[in-house]
Amino acid sequence: MTFAIIGSGAIGTALARQFARKDIPVQIANSRGPASIAALAEEVGTSVQPTELAEALTADVVILAVPFTAVKDVVADVSDWQGRIVIDATNAIDFSDFSPADLGGRASSDVVADLVPGARLVKAFNTLPAAILASVPKVEGGRQTVFSSGNDADATRTFAELANALGFAPIDLGRIDEGGRLAQFGGPLMAQSFIKQD
Repeated sequence: MTFAIIGSGAIGTALARQFARKDIPVQIANSRGPASIAALAEEVGTSVQPTELAEALTADVVILAVPFTAVKDVVADVSDWQGRIVIDATNAIDFSDFSPADLGGRASSDVVADLVPGARLVKAFNTLPAAILASVPKVEGGRQTVFSSGNDADATRTFAELANALGFAPIDLGRIDEGGRLAQFGGPLMAQSFIKQD
């Protein structure tokens, strides 16, 4: 299974460090090209491969770690995701007052799902601040939790396997329209750091 991170900001970089820590190969891409990510890859090691955006978007599992408003442009050239998994790590934020963006009552993940036709979408990696997401998940007596939600059970299981491989303790909140709303921006699980006891 191939993995790609789209975005090299705080969240994308945090996730790249986790892949590197576990020596799990991952492509990383942004809109500025591989050269802009070369220093990060040199720092963390060869498991993180700077890649052209078009190539990264063909991975089996694509993690969207870009601003919510950038998703449409980033994925515009993929007309059919053919059942591949998209992990939506974005947050829909109105930066004028740092409140949830007005999406007409829709969950932000549903908006992203419309932009990735044919994908199996999992909402995850969006609730932790980047500094915590980048830190070693294993702590004394337990592991850092990461929440996920999705409407495809196989896709959420695949995410859980990845999260475990990275050292996190995944917690499935169920469907996006049910428990998944707890982890949308503005929900009660945002910016909450929990440790699951081993």
